[in-house]
Amino acid sequence: MKGFKAFLLRGNVVDLAVGVVIGAAFAGLVGAIVKDLLTPLVSAIAKLPDFSGLYFTINGSKFLYGDFFNVLLAFLIAALSVYFLVVLPMNHLMAKVKKTPDPTTRKCPECLSEIPVQAKRCRFCTAVSA
Repeated sequence: MKGFKAFLLRGNVVDLAVGVVIGAAFAGLVGAIVKDLLTPLVSAIAKLPDFSGLYFTINGSKFLYGDFFNVLLAFLIAALSVYFLVVLPMNHLMAKVKKTPDPTTRKCPECLSEIPVQAKRCRFCTAVSA
């Protein structure tokens, strides 16, 4: 039982649990935005509130392509929403926060490892620095 307790209290398991809970809450938020805001907007533009009634029949089999279209449209709207409302702003924020390069080091021209500015040779590949 002691090993199981240590496994549960490791950082990875706790981080994963927090990520799953946050992900579930975020999925609910994105679902609400798509269902309550964006889908009615698309329906207003298309003048057809629900595509689930669209189908065709072959040899007595009913193909509900309208229902598939509803799900596909919801997925595309959700993906676009996440991209434009989360990914792009986060990338923009991370670009602003990104640290500036360290002025005391530079890249080795041969192996591209970080070496001090005053170094005459790379400690990794022993290349002579200019």
